[in-house]
Amino acid sequence: MSHANAELITRFYQAFQRLDAETMAACYSADVQFSDPVFTDLRGRDAADMWRMLAARAQNFSLTFDSVQADDQRGSAHWVATYLFSKTGNTVVNRIQANFRFVDGLIVEHRDHFDLWRWSRQALGTKGLLLGWAPPVHNAIRAQAAAGLRAWQSGR
Repeated sequence: MSHANAELITRFYQAFQRLDAETMAACYSADVQFSDPVFTDLRGRDAADMWRMLAARAQNFSLTFDSVQADDQRGSAHWVATYLFSKTGNTVVNRIQANFRFVDGLIVEHRDHFDLWRWSRQALGTKGLLLGWAPPVHNAIRAQAAAGLRAWQSGR
């Protein structure tokens, strides 16, 4: 029998496979803290809205996950998302290591780790290859993502 928090992680990623952002959001506590190399500090509703936005905009999307582990307080998983990056039309295969913290059967902290330069090479093509390692490009990617989330939230 797997741990309840491992089942929670599995439910989260199975929902993501179906682009079911509401089920994903229901796995989070109201004050969840999310971070990854692009969205470096999202809290509460902003974290849930990020998944809602990504699910709503997904094109040619598929997701696999494995290595789910969890105990009473912490958990982890590895996942791979494949999708079309709409701004360039390029296909991205993003390999992510996720770490979680749990309280009362919900995710209170979710940290995704991936290589932003690798992502930018796929998503942005030549520009990402040549400049994707540079902090100004990382900052521009983060600013565009934050602006996209704010625009999506205001249009709902």
